[in-house]
Amino acid sequence: MGGMIPLSILDLSPIPEGSEAGQALRNSADLARHAEALGYQRFWMAEHHNMPGIASAATAVALAHVGAATSTIRIGAGGIMLPNHAPLMVAEQFGTLAALHPGRVDLGLGRAPGSDQRAAMAIRRNLAGDVDDFPRDVMELMAYFEPAQPGQALRAVPGEGLDIPVWILGSSTYGAQLAAALGLPYAFASHFAPAQMQDAMAIYRERFKPSARLAKPHVMLGVNIVAAPTDAEARFLFSSLQQSFLNLRRGRPGKLPRPVEDMDSRLDPHGRAMLDNALACAIVGGPETVRRGLRDFVAETGADELMVTAAIHDHELRKRSYAILAGLHQELAAAA
Repeated sequence: MGGMIPLSILDLSPIPEGSEAGQALRNSADLARHAEALGYQRFWMAEHHNMPGIASAATAVALAHVGAATSTIRIGAGGIMLPNHAPLMVAEQFGTLAALHPGRVDLGLGRAPGSDQRAAMAIRRNLAGDVDDFPRDVMELMAYFEPAQPGQALRAVPGEGLDIPVWILGSSTYGAQLAAALGLPYAFASHFAPAQMQDAMAIYRERFKPSARLAKPHVMLGVNIVAAPTDAEARFLFSSLQQSFLNLRRGRPGKLPRPVEDMDSRLDPHGRAMLDNALACAIVGGPETVRRGLRDFVAETGADELMVTAAIHDHELRKRSYAILAGLHQELAAAA
């Protein structure tokens, strides 16, 4: 890879306006095949609930579909929201994925609900779960992946004895502290919550304790990258995510909107500030702009890996964006 770090993909299986969930999931499998051919390292999907524009709610099921469509790319969750699930169930689901696709499965764990309070209540039946349960649940889950001991009464089948790397996800400094204490790789959601990125990375690296799973800190950062032949076209395509974000923050989540030409003129100062804040780490443009943005972001952050997400309304143009990015990445790797 030379001096250029690996690139991976985070796919929310977006449901574009005018489409439906089945097509979105077929698009995800198609994108994963495309990513595999282009040399991306991982293809992760995320757990979100009660979101009309995201088809990956049943994340393990969606990953089984993607895994069957591919053969070498790593597949995983970025992430599973552990407060929504009993650890044993997650161990069995990801054990099943790892049994079907040996040596290819990652499990990223988050402590957010991945939904609104109403959906969280519907999933969990109560909200009594304390955030302090999260470290304990992570430890319990990892224990199910260990080889079974003689006389062990409770076992994850499939799951036990399988090599399933566990990652901690975060959008604040909490996950950084836990990942460091447990000696696990850490993925930060700078693609939607960049404010605490530098603090979280510093805490993780300073406090990291080597473990049997990981000898030294490994940070993966989420980043929105929209690449097109020209800056103007990339900005046009990026307007889908901008609209989607504003809709979500204003309590009106919907399908991924069609892009619009005049996004800047549609923004009031509050909306502009909201987007500037949430999407501060986005890289949007033609090849030269993206090459420079990619190089600068890696240099500034010292990330070990990037997880790229691209919410582009047109599936073929989403694939094109990832192809342009892969080409630039290869150039930078060769030059490094």
